[in-house]
Amino acid sequence: MVRVNVIERYPDEEEIGQAPLDLQSDLIVEIVRKKGKKDLRITDLKEKIKEEDTLVTLSSGLVQNWHELKDLGRMGRELDVELSMHTPYYMDLTSNNELTKKSIDSIHWSGMMTSQMEGKMVTTHIGLYGGLSKKAATERITNNIQELMEWWRENKIPARLGIETSGRQEVWGSLDEILELCDTVDGPVPVINFAHYHARENGLLRSSADFADLLERTKRYVDGSYYTHFSGVEHEAGNEKRVTPIKKGDLRFEPLAEMLVELNPAITIISSSPLLEHDAMYMKVIYERILTKKVMKGTKSKKGEDEEDEDMEDEEEEARPQRAKPSKPKVEAAKAEKPKVVKAKEAKPKKEAPKPAKKNAPKAAPKSKAKPAPKKPAKPIAKLAPKKPSKPVKAAKSANQKKPAKRSKR
Repeated sequence: MVRVNVIERYPDEEEIGQAPLDLQSDLIVEIVRKKGKKDLRITDLKEKIKEEDTLVTLSSGLVQNWHELKDLGRMGRELDVELSMHTPYYMDLTSNNELTKKSIDSIHWSGMMTSQMEGKMVTTHIGLYGGLSKKAATERITNNIQELMEWWRENKIPARLGIETSGRQEVWGSLDEILELCDTVDGPVPVINFAHYHARENGLLRSSADFADLLERTKRYVDGSYYTHFSGVEHEAGNEKRVTPIKKGDLRFEPLAEMLVELNPAITIISSSPLLEHDAMYMKVIYERILTKKVMKGTKSKKGEDEEDEDMEDEEEEARPQRAKPSKPKVEAAKAEKPKVVKAKEAKPKKEAPKPAKKNAPKAAPKSKAKPAPKKPAKPIAKLAPKKPSKPVKAAKSANQKKPAKRSKR
């Protein structure tokens, strides 16, 4: 609705008897019909056109008729794009004059068009204080919004009416004023324009916590789904000087993206930058980059935790046999001792062989002749026995002849 021309004309002959919703030639938003001295304004798109009626049509480069609006909504759903509309930038809901009437009409028509597209939001500004005090201006605005919402319900408009924050001190629309209006009138919701809020609050939005606090203030009004605008901004003394591309100015998107990644709110962010498509994609790139970093960090920490868990399991597994099965080491020790006993038995001839050689040489000689030594203990016997046993045998015989008497005495 930003660049829309409003035209009033009489109906053509072929249009008489048809409804505005059926016409292909124009986007007819109202039928003005005389009723006595008053003009009756009909916004029912199924109302049949009469010859004496005056038709209010909208001319824009967006669509030609209501059918194209419906097709546009279908295309949006197929492409997973949620549609919304913005009313004309210059609005006046405080003066209660002809300009106020035109502003209210623009909001009506935006609601009708958004409904035809099955859009979710109609966003509007309110206008200047107009020389009134803040309190007086708020009272007039509240009354006008109240009447708007009554019309909204009568015409069964499903889209929500969003009141956008303003960026200048002389324009009605601080966040406090909007929240107060939403508390008073049932229906409207706050729309946060981050650039406007940042400028009006002297550059308040610096960290991700600042953005989180702002969303928290509006949380209970938006029914869990935020609708916002973002751009760069130049400001001075609490007033917006101009909207800029995101890379200019002191309002950065990175802290907002960090907050979005951390809290993951349901939120729509509209690019209101002079570089509309470029900065929309730029915001998307920044958000996805920060999201990827968080995912990678979480994956690394998860991997480290898994490795720690595995190390703890290994340590528990090593300690578990000693506590749970104490008998197992004893059995293994017993098995290990068994071969030692066998070796001792096999080594017995090693100890017995040298004894007869020292005390009784004649007995050792016959044994070595009668029973040959085994293969394994051959080396020890060879070490103890002399290479020429003839001399020791003789010495043993002489010893045997003298020793029997001593043995008999014992």
